[in-house]
Amino acid sequence: MGLRELARATGVHPAELSNWELGLRVPKVEEVALLLGQLRVGVAERERLFELAEYAREPNWLEKDMPDAPAILTTLAEYERTAVSIVSWQPMVVHGLLQTADYARAILAYGGSPAELVEQRLRVRMIRQAAIRAHRAPQCIFLLSEIALRQRIGGTETLLDQLRYLLDLPPKLAVRVVPSGGDFHPGLNGSFAVLEYSDLPSIVFLDQHRGSAYIYDEDQVADYKSAAKTVTSLALDADASRARVEGVIAELEA
Repeated sequence: MGLRELARATGVHPAELSNWELGLRVPKVEEVALLLGQLRVGVAERERLFELAEYAREPNWLEKDMPDAPAILTTLAEYERTAVSIVSWQPMVVHGLLQTADYARAILAYGGSPAELVEQRLRVRMIRQAAIRAHRAPQCIFLLSEIALRQRIGGTETLLDQLRYLLDLPPKLAVRVVPSGGDFHPGLNGSFAVLEYSDLPSIVFLDQHRGSAYIYDEDQVADYKSAAKTVTSLALDADASRARVEGVIAELEA
């Protein structure tokens, strides 16, 4: 059962379910009972989870117990898969949904992460990419700073392969380049993604170095939607963006 489907069945806001899933908040015993009933969990597992709900009051207990669990990422994957549109801004690197395996591996391996963990996270990223390429995938606009096209992550050849990959994306995955060197705009404060749905409120996803967050407050989401429009207005159109990527490729090849 997807997170948003569970939210509709229980009447719990999907962002709150996500906070429970990630261990950012601990649900009350009665809230756990609501979920276990909806999910038809067996007696032994119910007792174990009731005990966790009663005594696990330390912040981030789930994250500490399972720091690298795929569930931390599957919430985002579910949000992406069920969205009708995604507008994402990345000022420094190519978006994870557009990364080649070698480019992503170079990022995920930073800091000496174990190879097994890197490959696990890479598999999740590739699954997310496959989901947005599916028949009923959302319409996506990926706003990339020109700086992101020039960061030699993984070396020149890895970056070249990544840039060539951007030229071969399906039409519903639109890449728009924002030229560098302009005046201040809200996107300079950091990356974000606005995910919109046909029957549920919009969500903003923030991805940071040591963690991530979902924003669902209506006023704050509206601010990010406004920021997305501003950054989009600064971006080159599809043809000019493609030409800019091709220009960077030519520079690197030279």
